[in-house]
Amino acid sequence: MTNKTPTNWTRRDDAMVEDAIRRGATRRDLLKMLMSSGVALGAGGSLLMQAGQAVAATPKTGGHMKAAGWSSSTADTLDPAKATLSTDYTRCCALYNRLTFLNEAGEVEMELAESIESGDAQTWQVKLRPGVSFHDGKPFTSADVVFSLNRHLDPAVGSKVNSIAKQMTEVAAEDDMTVRIVLAEPNADLPTILSLHHFLIVADGTTDFSKGIGTGAFMLEEFDPGVRSIAVRNPNYFKDEGPYLDSFEYFAIPDNNARVNALLSGDIQLAAAVNARSLRMVEGQSQVETLITTAGNYTNLNIRLDLDPGAKAGFIEGMRHLVNREQIQKSVLRGLAEIGNDQPVSPINRYHNSELQPRDFDPERARALFEKAGLLGESVPIVASEAATASIDMATVVQQAGAEIGMTFDVQRVPSDGYWSNYWLKAPVHFGNINPRPTPDILFSLLYSSDAPWNESQFKSEKFDSMLVEARGTLDESLRTDIYWEMQEMVANDAGTLIPTYISNVDAMSTTLKGMRPNPLGGQMGYAFAEYIWLDA
Repeated sequence: MTNKTPTNWTRRDDAMVEDAIRRGATRRDLLKMLMSSGVALGAGGSLLMQAGQAVAATPKTGGHMKAAGWSSSTADTLDPAKATLSTDYTRCCALYNRLTFLNEAGEVEMELAESIESGDAQTWQVKLRPGVSFHDGKPFTSADVVFSLNRHLDPAVGSKVNSIAKQMTEVAAEDDMTVRIVLAEPNADLPTILSLHHFLIVADGTTDFSKGIGTGAFMLEEFDPGVRSIAVRNPNYFKDEGPYLDSFEYFAIPDNNARVNALLSGDIQLAAAVNARSLRMVEGQSQVETLITTAGNYTNLNIRLDLDPGAKAGFIEGMRHLVNREQIQKSVLRGLAEIGNDQPVSPINRYHNSELQPRDFDPERARALFEKAGLLGESVPIVASEAATASIDMATVVQQAGAEIGMTFDVQRVPSDGYWSNYWLKAPVHFGNINPRPTPDILFSLLYSSDAPWNESQFKSEKFDSMLVEARGTLDESLRTDIYWEMQEMVANDAGTLIPTYISNVDAMSTTLKGMRPNPLGGQMGYAFAEYIWLDA
């Protein structure tokens, strides 16, 4: 159930009420305060209850926490520019900081930056927070920001956000605590873009990332790629509050049931991204809580346009009609999802094209299209893995629907280990699993522009590329919305990425773990949970 507060009520007002409670204000005093702000009596009572709960949940310092994600490999990295998996993001968010941070309301907050300002959305001035040091004692300056951002432009680095960073034509220090960023074209989204995990700030000149030296809330004690990491509290952290844990250990348990069993047995305090099937195991367990976040995460069926069978006319359109979206939503994901329309901008995003309807489940229409493509009766491999959330179950749904019309799909279940390096982006028909991104520009730049590093179906369109640049630069919100709506139609109709649902992420945790909140960048508080949670035990 969602608690709705009055539209004129803000996070600052929440903080004001919580502060008043801490100072000993009576309920009558608090209600007068709320009513003077235009809050109705009934709503005021609800707000007081929420504020009281927030005050009661006072963070405690100390303790060692163990958490398990769902994917890792021997290619795990502590280089933010190269991070690919959730385990990479979580470790990097604990060790480093960003210039900006995206809070649970999707609002940009300053982190290593004190301010980011521009008069034309093209030339930006970034004022940096003073008094910040790296784990080794080195003072944080503009040189670190210039180095960190320029790394994404160096092809030799292999940054996963190179296509996004290319818009930065100049990153230069104006003085020790001021950076100037000039973009090729205006982009009002820059403060949001800088909140992405890949844009974490590292020390000037860093070439060895094995030590994870950053400005972050935790310092690296141990890192064994593909196995585990252990980090300890940074005693000199620059923020007034946090972190609260003495240390935390992070590793991956790819099998969902095994991850949940580790939680139930007390071996870990957090089991990240529990799938719908395994969620049954925690229902009714008094020692376990869940946090559900629907932020735009999805598992998609990728069909490469440059390889058979995707290169055959009619096959992809047939697949769009063969995917039973409602069955995937209700049976595979147990209702923890929203129906998707084959493009990546989810319903929580203000630019979501709500008029774009998904293809109807129409097996006979699919059969005709497969026959036209000359594929009816042939065996088509589909690569799936536990590494991509619910992909094996989704593949089975497609396989069963195909069998009823004489279309054979060979579901090739492959191990999680090595899936992202050996099959994703490579196999002719395979699954992906995309984490939430806060803007259409980021999604399209990473996944659909002609030079996108993760162009899963090899979709290429000069018109799409030019529209991406146009939308990025306009400050006219109406025009920008129109462009994004058309781009979503292009992806849904012409790309080979089938997105049947937007999945709700479910993190299961011990009731002793406190402070977890939703975040628009995805589960585990947008992978930044370590800094904000505590153990109440």
